[in-house]
Amino acid sequence: MSSGHALLAVGGAFLAAGVIARAGARIGLPTIPLFMLAGFVFGPNTPGLSLVDDPSELGVLAGLGLVFLLFYLGLEFSLDDLAKGGRKLVWSGLIYLILNIGGGLAFGFLLGWGTREALVIAGAIGISSSAIVTKLLLEARRMNNPESRLIMGIIVIEDLFLALYLALLQPVLSGAGSFGSAMADFGKAFAFLIVMAALARWGGRVVSKLFGSADDELLTVCFVGVAVMGAAVAEEVGVSDAIGAFMVGMMLGGSKVAPRIHKLVLPLRDAFGALFFFIFGLSIDPNAVGSVVVPVLIAVALTIVLNLGAGALAARLHGFDRQAGVNIGLTVLTRGEFSLVLAAMATAAGLDSRVAPFVAGYVLLLAVIGPVAVIRSEKLSWLLPAGIVRGTSTREGRDEVARAT
Repeated sequence: MSSGHALLAVGGAFLAAGVIARAGARIGLPTIPLFMLAGFVFGPNTPGLSLVDDPSELGVLAGLGLVFLLFYLGLEFSLDDLAKGGRKLVWSGLIYLILNIGGGLAFGFLLGWGTREALVIAGAIGISSSAIVTKLLLEARRMNNPESRLIMGIIVIEDLFLALYLALLQPVLSGAGSFGSAMADFGKAFAFLIVMAALARWGGRVVSKLFGSADDELLTVCFVGVAVMGAAVAEEVGVSDAIGAFMVGMMLGGSKVAPRIHKLVLPLRDAFGALFFFIFGLSIDPNAVGSVVVPVLIAVALTIVLNLGAGALAARLHGFDRQAGVNIGLTVLTRGEFSLVLAAMATAAGLDSRVAPFVAGYVLLLAVIGPVAVIRSEKLSWLLPAGIVRGTSTREGRDEVARAT
């Protein structure tokens, strides 16, 4: 690809993603599936204008998008917030993960595509989208609802699990020849996580000194360099570049410059993240998606049931009513960046070719259903049987929170 063609492809990708996402945002759809749709429309597998013949030619840009997405998630993650939530929060998060990861794993094995494929599908089905969940709470003006704190706590626990799951999955996807070599790979990955977690917990003062420049330009250059280098080092030691970026974000999130980094990284996350989803959309083959329509529909139905069940149990544990249980289950319903990261890893590892289109269709469908369900959640309380959740009503709980503050 010539320089001119490359620039034309990148510019066209940004423009197409922006125009289609803007049109969809007017009817309340989140941007992630719309970015994917833009890539699909202008990809080599659909008739009409194609920006590139081979999506892998934009692989470096997609990698940067992945780095900034996971770096931002790590920056948002807080071990202190997890500790403050108490045992009930931890149990709520574990219930959610057990139901969704367990259900996803069982479904993956039932598909019969292979063990590694089942592990990827379990992660894709089991982890919700932090970005979309947060955006939905803000747009629905529910951040002050008592159950919203619980929802954000579940998201934090999911992010922690994400780090461990990627560390465990990477040796499996790399095709370690024996149990011993797989355990050695996992040991290196786990050691990397421990070192980075220790830096995040106790290295805040040192990091603040290293990144303490008052100049935003220099600070941006430095944290971008560290994020990309961290992802590269992680890849070299057998951990995915995604988890490397996440851990670097977590490390910088414990420093005094974290608020400034948080502000400065947003445009980078949005721009390169859009490219990541767009480039993923380029690789979607409509013929392949057609072959996995039935598994996608079953997975979506399974996810709705599992999420409502997890929401009901979490609401009961915290003394919330049935409406709060429905709100919890529907708000954490959407899937997004992490599911697509896993699909990209599966493609790179040469797994069954049906995995990527399955995840793409699954994410697209839930990204449409999720926001609509959240907006109409008060009319969907019938989804949970009467009496399954007993406790303080959402309105009463909100009044209690207001009086306490």
